[in-house]
Amino acid sequence: MPAANRMPNYDVRNDGIGPFAVFACEICGREHRTQPETVSTPGKEIGRQAVGGLLRRVPIAGAFADNVTGEDPRYSYSLTPTQVERAWQQVASRFRLCDTCGRIVCPSCYDAQSDTCIEDSPRRDELTVESAEQAGHMIKGFASALGLGAVFQQATAAAQQTASAAQQQATAMARCPKDGSLAPAGSKFCAQCGSPMVQPVVKTCPQCGQPAEGKFCANCGAKLEQPQPATCPQCGQPAEGKFCANCGARLG
Repeated sequence: MPAANRMPNYDVRNDGIGPFAVFACEICGREHRTQPETVSTPGKEIGRQAVGGLLRRVPIAGAFADNVTGEDPRYSYSLTPTQVERAWQQVASRFRLCDTCGRIVCPSCYDAQSDTCIEDSPRRDELTVESAEQAGHMIKGFASALGLGAVFQQATAAAQQTASAAQQQATAMARCPKDGSLAPAGSKFCAQCGSPMVQPVVKTCPQCGQPAEGKFCANCGAKLEQPQPATCPQCGQPAEGKFCANCGARLG
């Protein structure tokens, strides 16, 4: 897990106590603020005002110079390079370096398993699914806390029914095995590329010959056989087992 070898993007702000640095992840922009640079005691503030006139012509440097010269930190929006470096040391452990793209990112945007940022990770699709699932759990939790759990469940069920209906409609249409275009059943050629279309498989009852779905015929009640197709009805590729190895469609 490479540590950050440089500072990411940062900004200097002041909330009335003193200037502080805010370092941001170079992917999501999440900010990590540091402690403000302040004159910690009234004595130091008074000492700076009293000594300022005596040291006008005497060169001074370092931390002492920060306390006895310069503008009032309560109203300052600037940090010296030394102060910026001190600020960076406060939050450097929160950032990671992506060896692939060289960006400095926060732990949320870093895949420790592949030692890359999430955008360069070979597990990018898997991480996207995990992130979506986490977001779904959070929304469900908020809905339950607000007494909207039943509403959320109804909305989820409706979305699942819509997706199921859309999938059933797609399986009842002709499909181009080359570019995946759909067309009404009976279409012979793809309107996009001209390839021969794969026709949907229409299941019929072996007893009465009527179109049938499920385990039993709705017309005569006969048990329906579940033959394994030699080719996938979704993509037209040779297939065996329960799922197509090419497109993942369920067989039979």
